[in-house]
Parts: sequence; structure tokens; C-alpha cells
Amino acid sequence: MKKLSTDPYKGTRDFYPEDMAVQRYIFDTWSYTAENFGYERYDASVLEPSELYKSKGAENEEMVGEQTYTFTDRGDREVTLRPEMTPTAARMIAAKQKSLSFPVRWYAIPNLFRYERPQKGRLREHWQLNCDIFGVSDISADIEIIALANQVLVDFGATPEMFEIRVNNRATMHKAYEMLGIHDDEKISAITRLNDRKNKMEKDEYLKKLSQIIEDESLAEEILGMLESKDGGDNAVVAGLKQIGIHNVVLDRSLARGFDYYTGTIFEIFDTSDENNRSLIGGGRYDNLTGLFSDESVTGVGFGMGDVTMRDFLETHDLLTSNITGPEVMIIPTDANKNLEAQKIAQLFRNESISTAVDMSDRKIGKKISSAGDALVSYALVLGEDEVASQNYTLKNLTEGTEVSGSIDHLIKTLQDYS
Repeated sequence: MKKLSTDPYKGTRDFYPEDMAVQRYIFDTWSYTAENFGYERYDASVLEPSELYKSKGAENEEMVGEQTYTFTDRGDREVTLRPEMTPTAARMIAAKQKSLSFPVRWYAIPNLFRYERPQKGRLREHWQLNCDIFGVSDISADIEIIALANQVLVDFGATPEMFEIRVNNRATMHKAYEMLGIHDDEKISAITRLNDRKNKMEKDEYLKKLSQIIEDESLAEEILGMLESKDGGDNAVVAGLKQIGIHNVVLDRSLARGFDYYTGTIFEIFDTSDENNRSLIGGGRYDNLTGLFSDESVTGVGFGMGDVTMRDFLETHDLLTSNITGPEVMIIPTDANKNLEAQKIAQLFRNESISTAVDMSDRKIGKKISSAGDALVSYALVLGEDEVASQNYTLKNLTEGTEVSGSIDHLIKTLQDYS
């Protein structure tokens, strides 16, 4: 009989312990930062009625038909594995709209699914940090949400030169197109969607497609000149971010964000490394979050960032060197007869909230110490006859190569003082 493949489904990942440790580190940091800004966590089922995504128009019907995992359940209901979180948030806000006290600050780390060609930074299944403020129209909310996105990267150890925040405004761009004589909303939407792909095109290809939309080659050249112009100064959001100390931010008129529901501020954060020069975080303002469910609109501003691009960023900038995969202490018995004694000592460390494991393998001591270092364990304690007899132990710092000796109580206090 043919054996089954050990590969995961195309576009998804297996998380072995070392990968799961990184994933947990990412999720924990996301949660820490969001909650530090006063955001509350929410979630919902990965299953939603397909009409939630189809109801936005023909473009979304095509997305549901071609880019989502959609099926009919046993009750003859059409169901979709959620491809994004904003429609779910809209549904939940509308359901409790009368009882919620705005502004509302929510965050989620949803599991999302899209049926598309897997490529670097984009898979068929991923997790995403979503943060939103609902019920505030003032630009201070736009500034706060971008400051939160900035802080997420800072809390992973990133420095300002590692990334750039690019800001634009949909409403301002709409007025600019009207001033150039373009008053057809469908054409403006088409230009916006084209601009969302602009950086992936050669200049001639972009101008050709733009000319086809507006049917005017000279006007296309004028629009391109406007998009690439560095004149005009900052918009209010860029100025506000600089006032609170965030300076790696620029006004970028070519920034588009392809979703039609954005109505005001839009922004993306880009990795500045040549090895990973791509967008990491994207978001913006939307004026009618609950329009599908209620005549009473609720404005919102938010962003999303995926775990795949997050890990790529951390690896590109060597920000995964902290102790996130292994225990803090590894007890290494010199032979199997010391395994139980090692477990007793490990328990003393654990009782003081110091993560500790015992290497019970039959490998040589040097190999055990080397493996502990490879697993990013911070400290090793070798346990042999002399240590058991004298109750004097040596704790070796595997990163710095330094050592400290003494009783278990002394070693525990030393670790607590370090932390």
C-alpha cells in the first residue's frame, strides 16, 4: 500500500517545538504591546456565512469564489473560512452597538485562510495581529493606531532605521484626482487599485495601464509626477507622529491600499533591509464599519500584520537570538544514576518560576552542553558525584561563558537577581 506523504497541506506549516516557541514569542509580544496600549482581546469562529464577504459587491463575490475556502455544510448553508478579520469585527460591533461604550479598542490574533499561490511572506494559512479603534473620528486615533504598530516592532527589539512608516490619505487623493479633472468614482477606484500594484511594475507598464483607465496619456504622466513628488510637506498624521517622537515616517502619495473600504488615512510599514524589502504592516481608516448590518455607522481605524512576515523581519534583522525556544536552565547528569537527583534539583528551580529541564540522554557531557547552547538555553548545571556529595553546584552561563558556584538556594537567588 502506498504510504501517505509527511508534508503538510500546500501553503500551511507544521509547528515543531522550536517553531512553536517562536510563534508563541510572536503572539505573546503582540498581546503585550496591544494590552499595554489599553486594547482588549476578542475572537470568533473561523467559520462565517459566505454572504458576509459577498455582500460588499461583485469584486468580493469574485474573491469568495476564487480566493477563499468556501463550502456548503450539511444544513445546505454556504460557509467560508475567514480570509480577513474586519468583517467579523463589524458584525460583532453591530451586534452590541447599543451597549458598547465608545471608543472601543480591540485586538485579535485570528487564524486566516486564503486560497492563493504560496510565496515568500504569503501562505494559504496564517495568523495575523489585528488592532482597531472604533467610534473615534479624530485623527488622534489614526496617530495612536500607527504608534501602536510602530511599538510592536520596537518591542521585538527593532530600531527606527530597520523600518519606514509610509502614510497617505484616501480622501486627499480623491480630491487631487478631481482637481486633475477626474470625477468618475469608478475610475478613481481603478486608479487606486492600480497604484496598489505600482511598485511591482515597470514605469512604462504602469503608465500604459493608467492611460487605459483615464484614456489620456499626458494626464497619466501628470498623475505619475504627482505620486512621485516629494513636495507638499507632511499631512496632519505624519506631523502628529513626529510630535510624539516617531520620526521614521514619510508622506507617500503613491501608497494606495487596495481595499475599497478605506476612506481616510492609510499607512504601511516597510522593512528597509535589501534582503526583505517589503510591507510588514498595513492599515487605515474606514468610516462605515457597520454599514452591512445597521443604518447607524461606526467609524474605525486599524491595522493588520501577519506572523509570516513578522518572522521574516525578525530573522532578517537577527532579532530571534533571545532565549525564546529553550528553558532557562538545563540540568546535565553525568550518568543515568543521577537522573532522579537531577529531577529533584530541577524541581527546586521550577518552584521559584525558573524554567528548567533535565537532559536524560546518554550522550557525552560535551555534546549535552553543546545541544543546550544550540537550543538557546541560558545556563547549564552539570551534576556528578562531587556535586551530589558536596551540595556545591556550578551554573555556567552558556552565552557569556561565565560561572557561578554555590548551594541551590544561592544559585536561585543569583538568577533572580539577574532577572
